[in-house]
Amino acid sequence: GGNMKAVELKNGIFWVGAIDWAVRDFHGYVTQRGTTYNNYLIMDDEITLLDTVKYDFAEITIKNIKSVVEPSKIKHIVINHIENDHATSLDKIMALTPNATIYITEKGKKGLERFFDISKWNMKVVKTGDTLNIGKRTLLFLETPMLHWPDSMMTYIKEDKVLISQDAFGQHIASAVRFDDEFVTCQSMSELDDAVVDYYANILMPFGQLIKTKIADIQKLGLEIDMIAPDHGIIWRSNPNKVLQMYLDMANGRANLNVSIIYDTMWHSTEYMTLPIMQGIKDEGVECKVIKLRSTPMSDAIKEFWHSRGCLIGSPTLNNLMYPTVAEFLYHLRGLRPKNRIAGAFGSYGWGGGAVKEAYEEFKRMGLEIFEPGLQVLYKASSEDEEKCYEFGREFARKTKEYHKKFE
Repeated sequence: GGNMKAVELKNGIFWVGAIDWAVRDFHGYVTQRGTTYNNYLIMDDEITLLDTVKYDFAEITIKNIKSVVEPSKIKHIVINHIENDHATSLDKIMALTPNATIYITEKGKKGLERFFDISKWNMKVVKTGDTLNIGKRTLLFLETPMLHWPDSMMTYIKEDKVLISQDAFGQHIASAVRFDDEFVTCQSMSELDDAVVDYYANILMPFGQLIKTKIADIQKLGLEIDMIAPDHGIIWRSNPNKVLQMYLDMANGRANLNVSIIYDTMWHSTEYMTLPIMQGIKDEGVECKVIKLRSTPMSDAIKEFWHSRGCLIGSPTLNNLMYPTVAEFLYHLRGLRPKNRIAGAFGSYGWGGGAVKEAYEEFKRMGLEIFEPGLQVLYKASSEDEEKCYEFGREFARKTKEYHKKFE
């Protein structure tokens, strides 16, 4: 009928999720493109549901399930991840499938009882290598702790070579289409790539080493993958290897030879310094992007930092410290544990300079490669100061080029 309905991935495996066109703030991360909450239904001798959706969308997933099968016929429910955007409609689903068994990791079960009274539910704890036979198919469970919560796991559907990858390989994209090839036709590859990087930089950056290990595990297990179906965004069916390779590159800290200048300003003096600095970087043959923090979502600034081998932080001094938005950005960045990046700092001050020193302390704490000394200007840059800014930019670009050679 006229309702949203399930979309078949292949051979009776259906997407039964929900599209969230309107969300723009995803736990503090700005999602300009919205998102989807993907969950999947497998029609087999024993009908199986993989994951639920965010609670506000419970009725939508129930409707989508009903477009394929009566929910009471569901025998197994796999919970790959207990985060609120995937598990908070579980009680509504369980009300319709009281005899279903839930498959979940040990940590997942412990977490779930903080949200629901699970005493009435049949629950089975699974670990890596455990399998569930549902008829013509076998599901293989693969724990992925800290990608990106302790309870996380993936489910591999052997016969169809489909990896239900939970948050990994996802993107925050709301779209009327479900698959990569469709999205690339109606939107663009570069938009999809950008969304993958955005998601990785803001959510998975700290876990690069774990990602490499997990992809190696998948290869060791000899899992052939024809399709990767994440819990957010577009499903990879035309080229699942492309996103696997992107993840390996990102896990290895891959960056472009360019510089991002990330700054904030009170009375435009620090802002004014960005112009000659940028010119110096450009004249050294290095691409450069300038980002003002109060005009830019934090997640965009993080993404630009991630793209660039070099980053210059600009901050005026306020009360002997960094400007608060700059401090917030660096604090946020420290939690993401960046690697293989070079950083420097500059700024304008009035009477007691302190911002630049504070920024360098933050870089040291993060273990970034450091370009010293920083550059401070009293009040507003004179033409002499502009010359210094220009040289500072050139020198930083030279150092960034040298540093970048290490990774080629």
